[in-house]
Amino acid sequence: MLKIKDLSVEIEGNKILKGLNLEMNKGEVHAIMGPNGAGKSTLSAVIAGREEYEVTGGTIEFEEKDIMDMAPEERAHLGIFLSFQYPVEIPGVSVTNFIKTAINESRKATDLDPMPAKDLLKKMRDKQELLEMDKTFMSRSINEGFSGGEKKRNEIFQMAMLDPKLAILDETDSGLDIDALRIVANGVNKLKNDNNAVMIITHYQRLLDHIVPDFVHVLFDGKIVKTGDKNLALRLEDQGYDWIKQEQKV
Repeated sequence: MLKIKDLSVEIEGNKILKGLNLEMNKGEVHAIMGPNGAGKSTLSAVIAGREEYEVTGGTIEFEEKDIMDMAPEERAHLGIFLSFQYPVEIPGVSVTNFIKTAINESRKATDLDPMPAKDLLKKMRDKQELLEMDKTFMSRSINEGFSGGEKKRNEIFQMAMLDPKLAILDETDSGLDIDALRIVANGVNKLKNDNNAVMIITHYQRLLDHIVPDFVHVLFDGKIVKTGDKNLALRLEDQGYDWIKQEQKV
């Protein structure tokens, strides 16, 4: 599904990714871990098409299509979804209207008619129930006055409504209490299937207790330097990254 080869990225002259390689297949959950400044959020932003980053080398293919020259909205229409680490507030735009616009723009890009209102409302109710969301949530402005947990839950709600092929969750667990973490993780687990893939970017093992990854990758100094299963995340939680640094010096 996703194939990244020798990806190098800079921002304002600073080299962040330095020849990164990664492959993901349908039905898989991949966790990206690493110390601060390793390039984790840069990786997610570049896959999604954020334009402030300069790609200086390498390729990104999604479902065998080269997406390097595609705009963020084109990538979204292909089925790539990014859950932001710090979701922005959009005063005056309700959750309902935002979701309606996003879904219908996506359908328009694939030559489909807008989703009938009754079907949209039913889907919204189903996903609200899945994520244990209050009904009044839909009339509120996007993220305005939301708690940290509500913002993250809203991101997963958007993911549920858009049903992407690749969901990238950039530190979705940041700032969540135990109950919010459980609800968000439960929603992700119910949404993942054999036809989609999930990339989880996180500092902590605790989210991976709820969403068990097929692969754990350690991103260090702009490259993926180690790959393993869930036990690798447990070792990182126990020992930190010093042993990774030592291995890279050898």
